[in-house]
Amino acid sequence: MMFDIPLLSLVIWLPILGGIAVLLNGDNVFTRPLSLIVSIATLYFSFGLYTGFDNATHEMQFVEHLPWIATYGIHYSLGIDGFSMPLIILTTFSTIVVVIAAWEVIQDRISQYMAAFLIMSGLMIAVFAALDVILFYVFFEAMLIPLFLVIGIWGGPNRVYATIKFFLYTFFGSVFLLIALLYLRYVSGSFAILDFHTVALTLQEQIWLFLAFLIAFAVKVPMWPVHTWLPDAHVEAPTGGSVILAAITLKIGGYGLLRFALPITPDAAMTLDWFVIALSLTAIVYIGFVALVQADLKKLIAYSSIAHMGFVTLGLFVVFGIFENSATGSGAVLAVEGAMVQMVSHGFIAAAMFLCVGVLYDRMHTREISAYGGVINTMPLFAGFSVFFAMANAGLPGTSGFVGEFMVILASFQANFWYAFLAATTLILGAAYSLWMVKRVVFGEVSNDNVAALEDLNQREFWLLTVLALIVLIIGLWPAPLIDVMHSSVEHLLTQVSQSKL
Repeated sequence: MMFDIPLLSLVIWLPILGGIAVLLNGDNVFTRPLSLIVSIATLYFSFGLYTGFDNATHEMQFVEHLPWIATYGIHYSLGIDGFSMPLIILTTFSTIVVVIAAWEVIQDRISQYMAAFLIMSGLMIAVFAALDVILFYVFFEAMLIPLFLVIGIWGGPNRVYATIKFFLYTFFGSVFLLIALLYLRYVSGSFAILDFHTVALTLQEQIWLFLAFLIAFAVKVPMWPVHTWLPDAHVEAPTGGSVILAAITLKIGGYGLLRFALPITPDAAMTLDWFVIALSLTAIVYIGFVALVQADLKKLIAYSSIAHMGFVTLGLFVVFGIFENSATGSGAVLAVEGAMVQMVSHGFIAAAMFLCVGVLYDRMHTREISAYGGVINTMPLFAGFSVFFAMANAGLPGTSGFVGEFMVILASFQANFWYAFLAATTLILGAAYSLWMVKRVVFGEVSNDNVAALEDLNQREFWLLTVLALIVLIIGLWPAPLIDVMHSSVEHLLTQVSQSKL
């Protein structure tokens, strides 16, 4: 508790109610400041979760438990552990980034735009904090509505196609998730997520449940081959939509696997680990080549995101091979912590890269790489940030992009040499598409009059990118505070996974 108040409820409902207040306020001089105040206040209170968090225990903390639909045993039940807390702070920080990024850019329906992101922020935080499956599922579905509206209203010329594709893919996965959760309620007699972790299931039951979880969360990650909605959504989404998609929405897929698939169906996960690893390596290698040939800046970064999220799923499922080949299983801890660090790191780096694309698009209204060239001559500050974030995206040592990938690759060696070898190709492919993009956009002679007329970063853009660059550097040079938070939760998860339910 902070100031003797229920912190989790505050962090969830403050942006939701604040978003409603912004919406009711309408478009006027107070719209932007009010949105910023709400987002800053939410971030401030979310830091109370960090300062009050006990790293020494895996138990749920800041727990709130109230009857909701008591007749059916459904509760308003919240709590966080080392997996959910970092993602909640990432969410509250990203909301501020979106609000500031839209300060001068969004001129139409400003209150609706700001309200959509504030409400979405609260809903996503609730997904990470929910301990009741009905509560989880309600927020899991509800968070898609504001994002659907953001892309559909403020998106590009093909926004209708992108939103319908986005809806169909996510709805398809959600149906399987709902069926799995209702079956678990039937066999456990409870809606509590933690009760699902201890229920006894046969291998056949686990396999069916695992496949349902995999379909639902693979769409969110997104894993190959259910990834095709993401590039279209990114291309059509406004900058803020792309930032939230990359920074938070994709992480819900990884979080779902950590919270549901691994602890509830460990034997099925062990049986089918080869399948998920194959999909993950395909994403890392094949999608890396796809990113290399993109002509659109947003599509390149979107495909890059799919490749980087492949490290998350790889790290989560190589643990079974590590258990088989290692007496201690210490590499399994490294793998899962690497996956978590990768999720957090990618949230900051991808957000920064989409902001950089937004800076260019606001000035030239095109994302085609061929339209640029020699940007460093007219926008030296912007060029410096672009090169830095591109290098972080490629996994440059000293940046956060290196830490998670290195941890997963190092752990993969203990499972299978070829897993590590194929995963390590991202060091080549990531550098290839990142450097190729930078070379064509930033360096060289000024390619045309439009580039010659570009103006460098304003103060708002400069400080936004500066803060993101500092965070990427701090995590890259000193990841210990982040790893310490999740260590007990990781060890507890691996204890659950290593103990067969059969």
